[in-house]
Amino acid sequence: MTMAASEAVLRALSGGLPHTCSDPYINNWKSVLFFKSRVNCRNNGGSLYQKSKNCSRMLWKYTWINACQGEDVACYVETQRAKRLESMRFKCQRADSVSGVTANENLPPISRPVNTVGVTVNGNVASAATVREKSHKAHEGSVEEEAWDLLRASVVYYCGNPIGTIAANDPSDTSILNYDQVFIRDFIPSGIAFLLKGEYDIVRNFILYTLQLQSWEKTMDCHSPGQGLMPANFKVRTVPLDGDDSATEDILDPDFGEAAIGRVAPVDSGLWWIILLRAYGKCSGDLSVQERVDVQTGIKMILKLCLADGFDMFPTLLVTDGSCMIDRRMGIHGHPLEIQALFYSALLCAREMLAPEDGSADLIRALNNRLVALSFHIREYYWIDMKKINEIYRYKTEEYSYDAVNKFNIYPDQIPSWLVDFMPNRGGYLIGNLQPAHMDFRFFSLGNLWSIISSLATVDQSHAILDLIEAKWADLVTEMPFKICYPSLEGQEWRIITGSDPKNTPWSYHNGGSWPTLLWQLTVACIKMNRPKIAERAVKLAERRISRDKWPEYYDTKKARFIGKQARLFQTWSIAGYLVAKLLLDNPSAARILVNEEDSELLNTLCDMINANPRRKRGRVGFKQPFIV
Repeated sequence: MTMAASEAVLRALSGGLPHTCSDPYINNWKSVLFFKSRVNCRNNGGSLYQKSKNCSRMLWKYTWINACQGEDVACYVETQRAKRLESMRFKCQRADSVSGVTANENLPPISRPVNTVGVTVNGNVASAATVREKSHKAHEGSVEEEAWDLLRASVVYYCGNPIGTIAANDPSDTSILNYDQVFIRDFIPSGIAFLLKGEYDIVRNFILYTLQLQSWEKTMDCHSPGQGLMPANFKVRTVPLDGDDSATEDILDPDFGEAAIGRVAPVDSGLWWIILLRAYGKCSGDLSVQERVDVQTGIKMILKLCLADGFDMFPTLLVTDGSCMIDRRMGIHGHPLEIQALFYSALLCAREMLAPEDGSADLIRALNNRLVALSFHIREYYWIDMKKINEIYRYKTEEYSYDAVNKFNIYPDQIPSWLVDFMPNRGGYLIGNLQPAHMDFRFFSLGNLWSIISSLATVDQSHAILDLIEAKWADLVTEMPFKICYPSLEGQEWRIITGSDPKNTPWSYHNGGSWPTLLWQLTVACIKMNRPKIAERAVKLAERRISRDKWPEYYDTKKARFIGKQARLFQTWSIAGYLVAKLLLDNPSAARILVNEEDSELLNTLCDMINANPRRKRGRVGFKQPFIV
């Protein structure tokens, strides 16, 4: 396809009449709850829009394949611009509040900033080192530019407004499944990237629209989960309007786990939503969103769901397998570290944003109590290093007493043989899970990295985790950062724990696969601990091949040599994770929007608890506590 043909298509797509739409259903919140299980938006003249939309999609897919083959890059860029213009053709007046106060406003689509990264080579003869440095900078700049173009191409629009990014935008994929939907957890790095670029509208829209989905009716086999549950993902669908063949409407179609593989509710969605809400306020300076009545109500609903009383004796959240990033059976049911780290971070973020009022006093008190108990529990019982392993090795079992040392009745024979060689003399980490008579000694990357970011781990523990990453670089980073967990499950253990899952074979997918999206969490953790060189080294390693490999979802094999067997290409959070890492390394102070600093009051309480040696004393000890534990 020639440039002239692309320009003709662009004129054809952008030359039609603008479409307008209204949103009568959102104005009445009760009508949403009782009469509609969807948020919709009417598009008059929708048939013309739909034809243009379909034409644009076909054109984009054709030219993208050509662009990947290097046949017509200019045509690809022009067509991408046509696609974005076409997506922005219609606007929608919508209710911006679900608390009874409506605001009719047209939120402008995000703007496309001009990338100016480039290298100019003089005619003078340069040294080999200089040439290599300039070549690396040129390659680095081209990778960033490509990443931004791909990220913007993944943006999803609802009523003309950017609302999120799809999970993957692979034009060669014949089995889309749900990769064309907006996932809460997957959007987090995309949202952070847009925030760091000063493009706030898409994050604001995402926060408010997903909040509306929170209170929708959700059932599976006649059972309804708690009201505070956030969806795992949603899809924007354009459907014919009932009774009017000449018009269409946009609807949001959420999935709370009813359609998910295994039918598992996404426990982490609400936690990520709170973390992103705080990041939006800190980065944009717009605190009006978190102060809204409906947003405050949404925060409280999530907290009440997480802080509800149950049978568990531990302060950690009890969840099923597959309820977080590892969304398939991988033996993480119980109290996985990833959920606990996000839970702790969300509690701190929520406490920071909750408006002080009489109705929140009990909730804040319960929140503070949980923070103290959770941080003590994780720091004391999840932490292992060489010293702790030797202590477990000498554990006595079957201790029935209030002052037992081996509280969880862990049998020394549970220490796996690989752990002895894996644990360096200097360094340590937080184990993946802890239950009665069971310690999951696997290293789970996201849980450990977010424990650093949220200050769930102590300063010394945080440095020790980074020490271990450096010492075990060949195992955890290998040829493409970063292993989602280490080591993989193999043999009979794999068959029993995963159920012989053909996708989670050893060193693949969640079972020891390498996930480029983890770059951004690694970068935030390293910046917080003032050790950015670790992240810089990992980013440079990723830049060698991630673009050439077409931004895969994950990598297989122990050394991450192969692109994942079932990995989608042009995976959005692989793209966004790389961009966030680059943006934060260029401006480390921006990491503050994600970091939770150690709370001095909580720290003092924890110190008192540790000094009181709770292993040997039962009941309330004789010191003043600011919170009830």
